Order: sequence, then C-alpha cells, then structure tokens
Amino acid sequence: MTRVAAIDCGTNSIRLLVADADPETGELVDLDRRMVIVRLGQGVDRTGRLAPEALQRTFAACREYAAVIKEYGAERLRFVATSASRDAQNRDEFVRGVLDILGVEPEVISGDQEAEFSFTGATRELTGREDLAKPFLVVDIGGGSTEFVVGEEHVRAARSVDVGCVRMTERHLVHEGHVSDPPTEAETAAMRADIERALDLAEETVPLREARTLVGLAGSVTTLSAIHQDLQEYDSAAIHHSRIPYARVREITERLLRSTHAERAAIPSMHPGRVDVIGAGALVLLSIMERVGAEEVVVSEHDILDGIAWSVA
Repeated sequence: MTRVAAIDCGTNSIRLLVADADPETGELVDLDRRMVIVRLGQGVDRTGRLAPEALQRTFAACREYAAVIKEYGAERLRFVATSASRDAQNRDEFVRGVLDILGVEPEVISGDQEAEFSFTGATRELTGREDLAKPFLVVDIGGGSTEFVVGEEHVRAARSVDVGCVRMTERHLVHEGHVSDPPTEAETAAMRADIERALDLAEETVPLREARTLVGLAGSVTTLSAIHQDLQEYDSAAIHHSRIPYARVREITERLLRSTHAERAAIPSMHPGRVDVIGAGALVLLSIMERVGAEEVVVSEHDILDGIAWSVA
C-alpha cells in the first residue's frame, strides 16, 4: 500500500482525499475524504480574475488540508486545479499561495486531462458489472465546466465545455449582485439554450448518443440523488452507485427552478454552498439526459479525486 493525498480544486469547491492505494489489486481505501465550498470561481466569468476573498477562502482550506495530510503521514501529494484557475489572469497568485502552504505547485490541468481523471475515478469499480452496459458516458458537472468522456475500460473520446453550475448561475441568474429568486422563465430558457450550444460542441468530439450507461459525477448530481432518496442528511454510502430515473431528474429540476432560496435551503440534504447554484446544475444534467436519451443516471461518489489519487499511486 502507498499512502497518497489528492486535492481537487474546482470552481466551486476544494476537496481532499487521503487514501491507501494498492495498484496491484486496484484497491483504494479511503482514510479521509472532505470538501469545503470556497467558490474560487466567484466572478471569474465576468472579470477574468480570481477575487481576493475567493483566494483567501481557498488558502484557508489549504491550511486545514495541510494539517490533515501531515496527521496521516501521506507519502505523496498531487494538487490539481481545474476550470476557474485555467481561466484566470492572476492564476500566478493562486499558484504561489498553494506552494507556500502545501509545498507543492498546483497543476492547472487541461479539460482533456480532467476528463481522463474523472473517467478513471468513476469507472474503475464499474468495469466488471454485468448489469451496466458499455460504453460508459461519464459526465462531471463542475462549477465552471462539464467534462464528457465516453469509453469502455479506457477513454475513447473526451471533451470539456464551459458550462457548470456556478458559471451558468452567474451568467444568467445574477443581476446587480443578487440571484434571481426564483429564476424567470426567460432566464431558464436562456440558460437552457447556452447548455444546448455546449452539448453541440461536446458532440463534435464525443459520440454522446452511443453511450449505454450514463454515469454522473460531482455535487450537483449527488445532491439530486440525496433529494431523490429524500435523505434527511447527506449520506455518501446511500448516494454512491444509486440510480435516478429520468422522470425524477426532470421533476426535481423543475421543482428547484421554481423554488426560492429559502425553499432550497430548507432541503435537509442541501449543502449551504449549493443553494444558489443547484438549479443550474440540475438543468445541465437534465439537458444531457434528454440529449442522449438516458433512462437513468448512475451516481458515483468516486470521480476526479479518485482518478488523481490513482495517478499518484
């Protein structure tokens, strides 16, 4: 076993996994898995820069993670940064801060690399399942971008497009610093049109409609699973490898887009950091399911973070 640490810093959240990995058996044993909503991508779509307060929230989470990594004595650490830090003009400031705190430089990876990690993390446990037809379509709905990957045991085609729950919310639902509560029909229609254009781009590279099993990753999808199951609190074990029928995804998405901030915040399994962006994330998933004709989505708690850990091991 090799004790490894992996950090995935996205547009909305920063996550840590400390695990013991055995590359020979394919076993990855979690020791600590945690997430902090830091909203690193706050305003990036509009300003092109990482906001000072967003950087400070992210650095505070990095200091917390540094203590955890030291406590477990991880032998290797890899820090991967995705959409927001790819887009930002002042990403050097972000890189210096992470290096000072954690002693490693964040790797600002491409969308294609992000897709590869997501696919490996999500499907390593699924490849032997006889009840899941191949090829898989893995969709990782992040804050700033969504990754689409089609493959069997290995990636056949991948594409990253700039639609995510934070980017769509800020682009279409924020006016004078306030999020529409709830969105108007026109705002929802504009957001949907933006998502459809992104799906057209994804289909230029990835044969989305060839997929036989849709696997959904990241917080928007896992939150929908928690709502579907009416969980009273977030339960990773109940969510991992759960399935949500298309009809329920549509029903929950429509409900979220009609609800107010207070109504969404009252959902027991809702993380406070997702209250304003969950409607957009759900709409991305619904649009994907309708495009590919998926009858259900298989939800995975294992994603890019697990793929990063395997790359270290």
